[in-house]
Formats: sequence, C-alpha cells, structure tokens
Amino acid sequence: MEQQLQAVSGAAAQQSPEQQADAEAGQAYFDRAMAADSRIEPRDWMPDAYRRTLVRQISQHAHSEIIGMQPEANWITRAPSLKRKAILMAKVQDEAGHGLYLYSAAETLGTSRDEMMGQLVAGKARYSSIFNYPTVTWADMGAIGWMVDGAAICNQVPLCRASFGPYGRAMVRVCKEESFHQRQGFEILLELANGTPAQKQMAQDAVNRWYAPSLMMFGPPDDDSPNSKQSMAWNIKRFSNDELRSRFVGMMAEQVKVLGLSLPDAEIRFNEETKKWEHGALDWDEFKEVLAGRGPCNAQRMERRREAHEGGAWVREAATAYAAKMAAKNEVAA
Repeated sequence: MEQQLQAVSGAAAQQSPEQQADAEAGQAYFDRAMAADSRIEPRDWMPDAYRRTLVRQISQHAHSEIIGMQPEANWITRAPSLKRKAILMAKVQDEAGHGLYLYSAAETLGTSRDEMMGQLVAGKARYSSIFNYPTVTWADMGAIGWMVDGAAICNQVPLCRASFGPYGRAMVRVCKEESFHQRQGFEILLELANGTPAQKQMAQDAVNRWYAPSLMMFGPPDDDSPNSKQSMAWNIKRFSNDELRSRFVGMMAEQVKVLGLSLPDAEIRFNEETKKWEHGALDWDEFKEVLAGRGPCNAQRMERRREAHEGGAWVREAATAYAAKMAAKNEVAA
C-alpha cells in the first residue's frame, strides 16, 4: 500500500489539479473494491503497478499454455491406439484454446497479442518451467495429465476468484477443461500400473521424473517470491506458493495409493500441529537454471515456437487483410 501511495504522489506532481482529483478518486474506488473483495473491470481505474502485474502474470500463463502444447504434441503420432491419439489431440487443442482465452484477457489491459507474442519469441517473457522437461515415454502423458495438470488445477481454481474480471472468468472454463485433462492422465497411469510389470515400471519412472518439477510449478518458496505477497494483497492470488504446494502434495499422497504407485519422497507427511502436508527438500538451483533458459529443453521449445510463429505469418497477414476488407465493405454499406 505504501508503494501505491508513493507512486500516486509521484505521478501527482506532474498532473493538473483535475487529473490529481481523478487519480485520487480512482485510487479510492480501487481500494474500496479490494476491501470489499469485488472485481475490477478493464474500463475501471487501476494502479499502473496492478495493470503491469496482471499483464505479466496473465501473459506468462498464456505463454505456458502455448509452449505446453509441445511436449504432448510430440506423442500424438506415437500414441498406442487411435482412441489415445484422438484424446491427446483434443487435449492439445484445449491448451491452444486456453492460450487464446488468456491472451484475450490480457489484451483488455491495453497490451496487444502481437506484443506479448513478440516478447515470447524474443526470449523476453517467461513461461512455466515445467514445460522445459522432455517426455521420454508414453507414461509421461499420464504423469503430465495427473501431476502437471493436477498442479495447474490446484493453482488455478483460486484464480477463478481473481480480482480482475476477465482473468477470473477465463479461468472458469480453463479449470473445467483441465479437470478432464487430469482424469485422462490418471487413467493412463492407472491402466499402465495394472498392466505388465514393465508397464507398471514405466508408470513409476514417469511419476519419479515429474514429481519434483510439478511441485516447483507453484513457484519459489514464499520467502523467495517477490511478487506473491503483492498479488495476494490485490486479490489476484488467494493463496501463497507454499500453501498451494502443500495442498497439492496432500492430493497426490492419497491418489497415488489408488494407482498402486509411490511418490519419490520419503519425507511426505501430514503435520498434525500445522494441519498441512509437508514434503522433502526441492532443488531450487535447478528451478532457477531452468527459468534462466538452461533447462533440458529450453532451446528446443523456443526454436519450435519461433518456427511456428514465422511459419504462420502468412495466416496472420491474410486474416488482417480480410478483416480490413470486410470493415471497408461494411463502412460502404452503412
């Protein structure tokens, strides 16, 4: 709050009395909305820092959906059956749709989709670290669905109540579709776990590979998360990184029993005093390396994204030309 007041006072020094009055009235409205836990819409006044935070978070979320299509699309041609192929194709299409919803929500804040995509392909924007790991067997499709999409649901369901209206509304549909993705992944692992010993081992290996990266999806520990507290103060986020991580560990600890598999963490336990699930130490140095672009598949993911962006340039140009043609036609008709 102190930073907001400093920002307002600094800007006020360069404003006319009328502009200052408008800014003060806007800040008062914004503060009342936060206190009442109501929503801010695109045309409402909002602090510049709030707008920047939303653009950063929503665009990173959108980038993650688009980049996240790659590790799964890698298995469409190698799915073990026609049914599995059709389901996986539908899932990848869903992820593209999620990216569309989120880019559209971010655009209402005044940042164009071209600008956001330009930042991504230029390597100036981040996306979730989880998508920089390879998918080495079919069982990884199950682990991604159960663990990665499960972590996404745990993180994203509270975002349905985000203080920015377009973001919260977009998340409602995203979460509904992600719930199907998680069930699909769980079903893949369940079938493998009840198959041959080799298939069960394949499932266990996939769970071992994706366990730690899935926990790190929630972001760094609370003490090392500079943006989390402010996002919670603005009612964008509802729970801290560590709170969400603890909830997710509890979910997996129970569900893995149904699979007949195990989690590669001997320190998982429920703390009766704190009433929270606890887990073993995570390699945060690895997390930082992946975020810095030095993960197993960072270079490959970005190369494929740039190729797709450049290859689709003619489609965007044609769509723009057609839209301009139709607008001119409608103007003449009017």
